[in-house]
Amino acid sequence: MPPPLTDLPPLIGESRAFLDVIERVSEVAPLDRPVLVVGERGTGKELIAARLHYLSARWDRAFVKLNCAALPETLLETELFGHEAGAFTGAVRRRMGRFERADGGTLFLDEIASAPLPVQEKILRIVEYGEFERVGASETIRVDVRLVAAANVDLPSEADAGRFRHDLLDRLAFDVLTLPPLSARPEDVPVLAAHFARAMAIELGWEVFPGFSDSALAAMAVYPWPGNVRELKNVAERAVYRWPEPDTAIDAIVFDPFASPYRLGTVGPPEVLPETDVPRTAEPPAPLPGDFEAAVAAFEADILERAMDASRHNQRAAAALLGLGYHQLRNRLGKHGLLPSQGGSG
Repeated sequence: MPPPLTDLPPLIGESRAFLDVIERVSEVAPLDRPVLVVGERGTGKELIAARLHYLSARWDRAFVKLNCAALPETLLETELFGHEAGAFTGAVRRRMGRFERADGGTLFLDEIASAPLPVQEKILRIVEYGEFERVGASETIRVDVRLVAAANVDLPSEADAGRFRHDLLDRLAFDVLTLPPLSARPEDVPVLAAHFARAMAIELGWEVFPGFSDSALAAMAVYPWPGNVRELKNVAERAVYRWPEPDTAIDAIVFDPFASPYRLGTVGPPEVLPETDVPRTAEPPAPLPGDFEAAVAAFEADILERAMDASRHNQRAAAALLGLGYHQLRNRLGKHGLLPSQGGSG
């Protein structure tokens, strides 16, 4: 039995751009026609495809998925259409392809622009006539499959460049659902962030989810979200599990998990100058400090002061800038006499 619609991952949002797409999905879902879903990575194309299936008359039949970019051409062909025993080395028995498994239901082909042209031709034949042959077979198989395809590139441009078949594009584009990027639906950012963060808090065993602070919400509101909803999910969940005080509003947001003073490619070996007999005319190096410990302490204090200035003296934000924990930062601030004498914004 298929899962109830209530058990599927939710589509969350309240922006006009999001609600317009959901309305279009509800309108086209009952129609037994191909649908093309277009959008940037992380905008929820697979969730839209699932909604198209479970709101259609095929809801109680198979919903089969395949990412066309995940397989080379030879494997993609056998994965889609199946093969006969002995069709190639290693084919010891007959195998059903995704089209056969989706017979009577819906097949979702993600990243269809990655499918090679010969595979596109076979997909076109199924869309037009509902028939194909397994690899290594001559028997024609008929199937009844609704095709939902997705792409994160402009398919008309790909077709004009000869990388996608115009005739297949015409057949797939009975209707095209273009999903807005998260940057075009800013009203949904706090709603989605709270949803993902609350789920993470439950997973961690928190009694309540304290919410995000105003400064954290403001930071998320101006961030461009290149990874869209998938990136937002990671950011919200990471903020929860790194937060040391479950009873206070979450105030530290780390957008780039790779941020580190030791990030690969940013720290390299010291430059080695070639030996030469030519006298150097460059300025002599600065003299070494007479007190190593004092110099290191001054350098650390300077970095801490700069981080505090950049974060407007928000200690949690400063800790995030330096890749430190909140209490690690406070220990270092205390060592250098940089903690505020009363209260503080941390």
